[in-house]
Amino acid sequence: MRPARATLEALFENAPRFVERLATAEYEDWDAVLTRGEELARTLPDDEQLELIDGHPRIGALPSSVSATSYREQGYDRDTVTAELQARLDLLNTEYEARFGFRFVVFVNGRSRAEIAGLLERQLDEPRDAELARALNDVFAIARSRLARGVEVAK
Repeated sequence: MRPARATLEALFENAPRFVERLATAEYEDWDAVLTRGEELARTLPDDEQLELIDGHPRIGALPSSVSATSYREQGYDRDTVTAELQARLDLLNTEYEARFGFRFVVFVNGRSRAEIAGLLERQLDEPRDAELARALNDVFAIARSRLARGVEVAK
């Protein structure tokens, strides 16, 4: 099977070069697509790795600036955020991006934004290569979760 571009775009938001690379080959199934994607992501030039990571919205971004999928994943529909927590997230995101040169991406997996803020703060002490590897891992955890939840798989 050749994965549909629309499905890949839903799994990997705003990463057109990565989607293009994955869309050009034949695979046995979606698990093989994602396995190949993980292998590919680790060998991409730095700018393409950052595009893949930065395609995800900031944690705590304005609700109007995120996709419907990210809106649900980040808990905008169930998690109340105080002005204080929003300010903390904004500051931590800015610090993280200045330190590492890419956005903080995490597989939220039902955690509140307050929990995620604590995690984001702890990650600021990690080495850049470890944090880049963790972010790429989480990009694929998000993609696998989206696929398992039934993101439209176009034929």
